[in-house]
Amino acid sequence: MKRPFLSVASFYAVGILAGSLLAVPLLTLFAASFAVLAFALLFARFRPLLLALLLLFAGWTNLRLRTAVLAPDDLRHLLGPRPEIVTLRGALIQSPRVTILQRRDRDIERSLALVRVAKIQRKNHWQPASGKLIVATPAPLGTNYFSGEPIQVFGVIARPPAPLAPGLFDYRNYLAVRGIYFELKTGSVADWRLPAPHPARPPMNDRFMAWAHRALAAGLPPDQSQRLLRAMSLGWRTAFTGDVGDPFLRAGTMHLFAIDGLRIALLAAMFVAVLRAVRLSRAWCGALAAPLIWFYTAATGWEPSAVRASIMMSIVLAGWALKRPVDLLNSLAAAAFVILLCDPRQLFEAGFQLSFLVMLAIALILPPLNGFCERLLANDPLLPADLVPKWRRLWTGAALWLARFASVSFAAWIGCIPLAAKYFHLFSPVSTIANVAAIPLGALALMAELGSLACAAWLPPLAILFNNAAWFLMLALTDASQWFASLPGAWFYVPAPSWTSIAIYYLALVALFGGCLATRKRQLLAATVFLSIAAIYLWRWDGARHETQLTVLPLAAGHCVFLQDPGNDWLVDCGSADDVQFTLKSFLRSRGVNHLPQLVLTEGASRNCSGAPALDALFGINRLWTSSAAFRSAPYNKILAAFDQPPRRRIFTPGHPVGPWLPLWPPPAPRPARADDNALVLLGNFGGAKILLLSDLGSRGQDALLAARPAADLRADVVIAGLPARGEPLRDPLLDAIHPRLIVIADSPVFSERAARARLKARLRLRNVPVIYTRDSGAVTITLRPSGWSARSMDGIQLRP
Repeated sequence: MKRPFLSVASFYAVGILAGSLLAVPLLTLFAASFAVLAFALLFARFRPLLLALLLLFAGWTNLRLRTAVLAPDDLRHLLGPRPEIVTLRGALIQSPRVTILQRRDRDIERSLALVRVAKIQRKNHWQPASGKLIVATPAPLGTNYFSGEPIQVFGVIARPPAPLAPGLFDYRNYLAVRGIYFELKTGSVADWRLPAPHPARPPMNDRFMAWAHRALAAGLPPDQSQRLLRAMSLGWRTAFTGDVGDPFLRAGTMHLFAIDGLRIALLAAMFVAVLRAVRLSRAWCGALAAPLIWFYTAATGWEPSAVRASIMMSIVLAGWALKRPVDLLNSLAAAAFVILLCDPRQLFEAGFQLSFLVMLAIALILPPLNGFCERLLANDPLLPADLVPKWRRLWTGAALWLARFASVSFAAWIGCIPLAAKYFHLFSPVSTIANVAAIPLGALALMAELGSLACAAWLPPLAILFNNAAWFLMLALTDASQWFASLPGAWFYVPAPSWTSIAIYYLALVALFGGCLATRKRQLLAATVFLSIAAIYLWRWDGARHETQLTVLPLAAGHCVFLQDPGNDWLVDCGSADDVQFTLKSFLRSRGVNHLPQLVLTEGASRNCSGAPALDALFGINRLWTSSAAFRSAPYNKILAAFDQPPRRRIFTPGHPVGPWLPLWPPPAPRPARADDNALVLLGNFGGAKILLLSDLGSRGQDALLAARPAADLRADVVIAGLPARGEPLRDPLLDAIHPRLIVIADSPVFSERAARARLKARLRLRNVPVIYTRDSGAVTITLRPSGWSARSMDGIQLRP
C-alpha cells in the first residue's frame, strides 16, 4: 500500500465521529472490538475489511473512554445543573494565564487557571472528587502560583455558560472538547490558598518564559508592536486585546501569531540551516533539530497546536534524516493518527481541523500548481542553457520562487475557506496576496527574535539590535495587514456553513486533485453526483429566499430584535456600547451582516439605545428610525443629533407601514410621559403571520394603546415584550386583545433586577399560552415562511402553531 497511514487515520477518525453521534456503552464497544479482532485473526480472506472495522471501533471506543463518566467521584456525577458555593483542593495543571478585557477604554485583567481537582467541600463536608475545571479570578494571581502547585480555592462552581444566541462563541463546547465541564468563579485573589509551602523557584518553562519576556522587551517601547512580537515568538495571547487582531484576521495573516505548523516548520528550517552550515550530516541535523523543536513546544506551555505541529515535524525530520522518501500525505495521516490516538477529542478542535485540512489542501493542490508555474516560466526547450542570458536566468529563478510561494499561499487559502467561514465567519479573498507579503516579514521577525534570545545572556547590545530589527519588521507586518484589509472587497463576513457543506467541499478537493477522476467512468459518476448535489442546494436556496428570520436577543440590561429579511435587514434597539462590543457585534457578523440598512430605536432609555454610535462605526447604519416622541435621555438626543448630520433619521407615523412594520404607538404628538410609556410599538406582518413588538412599554402606555387602537389591530401570533422600569409588561387587558399563540419575555440574563418576577410568571402561566423567558432560554429565533411560522430557543424549546 502506497500510503498506509492514510487509510488507518481515515477509518480511525470515522470511528471517533461515530462515537460523537452515538453513545454506545463501553462494554458493548469493547466486546465488539474483541470480536472483530478475533474474526480478523481467524479469517484471512476478510482481514483487510475486518481491520478497517477494528480501527473504526478503536476510535469509537477511545472517544467514549475519554468522555464517559466512569469514576463515582467524577465532578459530573457529584454536581447538579445549578451553581453551588464550594471549596476545592487540587493542583494546577498549568500556570495561571492573564487575559485582558477592554471595557469602556479600560483594561480589565483576570486570571484563568486550569486545576485538577482532588477534593471538594460542599456544605462543610469534604469528599473526594476528580476532574478538570477552569478557575476565573478577576485579578492577576501572584507569582507564587505555578504548574503542579497544590492549591485550595473558594468560589461558585457551575457549568460553563451556553452561547446566548446562534453564531456566538460556544464556550461550553470549547471547554468540553478539552475535557473541562465546570467553571469556578472566585471573587478575588483572597479566595486562593497554598496549603503547602511553595517551592523557592518556579518550574523550568515558567522561568524560561519570564526570562524570554524580559529579553525580548529589552530596548523596545511598551507599544503594540512589542507585545505582538512576544505573541509571535512565545505564544503570548494576552497581546490580543480588544480589536487588535481584527486586521490580521481580515487579511488572513492571523496564523502567524499561532504556534502552529508554519511556526514549527520555520523553526525547523532555521535549526537545520544552522546545523548544515557547520557541516553536520542529515542524521545529526535531525537528531538535534527535533529535540530543539520539542524544547520550544515545552517552553511555550505545551499548546495543543504546537504539540500537533511538533509531532508532524518530527515525522518529517525523521524521514529526511534517514534519507527516506517523504510523502506529505502519508506523513500528515501518521501525525493525525498519533495525535488522535493520544486524545481523540482533538478531532473536534478548530486548530486540529485547520492544521490538517489546510495541509491536506497544500499536499493536493501544490504539485499541479507548481507544475503549471514551471511550464509557464520555462525557457525555450530548444535553446541551449549556455545561450540563455544571465539576466533572464535570474529573472526566471526569482519569478519561479515567487510563483511557488504564491502557490503555497493560494493552496492554504483554498484549504481554509470553509473553516474560516465556520469559526470566524470570514471570507478573505485578499489572503493569498497578503500572505505573500506577510510571511517573509513574519519569518524575518521570528529569526530576529531567535537571534535576540541567543544573544541576550552573553551579548545584550546585540540582542537589543535584534529586538529593534524585529520591532521594525513587526511594524511593517502590521501596516501591511492593515493595508491589505482596507482594500475594497478584501474581506466579507458570511454565515457559517453547515458541516455537511464543509464535508462536501473537502471531498470535492480530494476528488479533483487526488487522482480520483482518472477514468471516464469515474468522471461521469462525479458529474452525476455534482449535478445531484447542485440540484439539492438549488432547491434549498429557493426555499430559503422566501424565509424571514426574526431573532430576539437578550442583552445585559435590555434586548434587541434582529429581522433578517432578504435584502433588507432591520435591527430594533441595540443595547449599550458594551452590548454592541461583546454580544451584538459577534452576533451580526455571524449572520453575515457587513452593513446595517435599518436601525430602530424604540425609546430613550440608555440600556436600549446608547450603543448606536459604536454600532454605526462598526457596520455603517443607512437609516435610523424613531417615533416622534421626545425623550429627556441625553444619550438618545445625542444620537439623534449625530444622525441628523447628514440626515439619516426617519420618523414612524402611526398607521403608515414601512417595509414589513406597521407602527401602532405612540401617536404623532404624544403627551409627556415616562419614557417607557411612549415606547415604540411595531406590528410586523409576514405572509399572514403577525409579530407584535412591544419594547419596554409601561403600564400607562399599555392602557393608552388599548384606548387608541381597536382590539382587531392588536391581534398577533407572537408578542415580544421587554420589562418596563415600573410595573409589568403584558397586562391582562392587553393580552386579551392580542390573543397570542406565543409570548416571548425578553428579560436580562445578567442582572437579576431586570429578570421576570415570580408574580409575572404565575400570571402568564394562567393564560395557557407558551411563554419563553430569554433569561432562562437564551435567544429565540422565529422562522417565518409562506406556510407558517416556527420558533426555537437556545435551550432547545421548539414550537409550531
